[in-house]
Parts: sequence; C-alpha cells; structure tokens
Amino acid sequence: MNTEQIKLRMRGGFKPFALHLSDGREFKIAHPEFILVGKGVVAVLREDDLVETLDPLHIVSVEDLKAEAA
Repeated sequence: MNTEQIKLRMRGGFKPFALHLSDGREFKIAHPEFILVGKGVVAVLREDDLVETLDPLHIVSVEDLKAEAA
C-alpha cells in the first residue's frame, strides 16, 4: 500500500481504522498517536506497548472502525 494513502487518512479529522497485513495480522489504530508513517515504513504502537515496524508492501487493506470498536 502507498504510504501516502495512509497519511491522507491522518489529515482532516482522524477516524479509527485497522491495517490488514498479507500474513493475516491486523493492527487497530484508535488514535493518531499510535502510528508513524514514513516514506517506506510504518510504525505502529501495539496493544502491549511495543512498537511494530511494518513494510507498507505488506499492508493489503485499510478498514474503517467504529469509534467504540477501536
């Protein structure tokens, strides 16, 4: 996935979303502070407070979440 597409989600009013990876993992992004997006890397703060570094090529989809589900 193009990192610019993820950056666009961060602008103009944040809405919770989930990143789906090619290996089946899912990362819920409840707040914009939980994700950093660079040119060729995405860093996500996991629920266990560890940082997961993702290759954008393995992000296969982005799903909107309801605020209470995040």
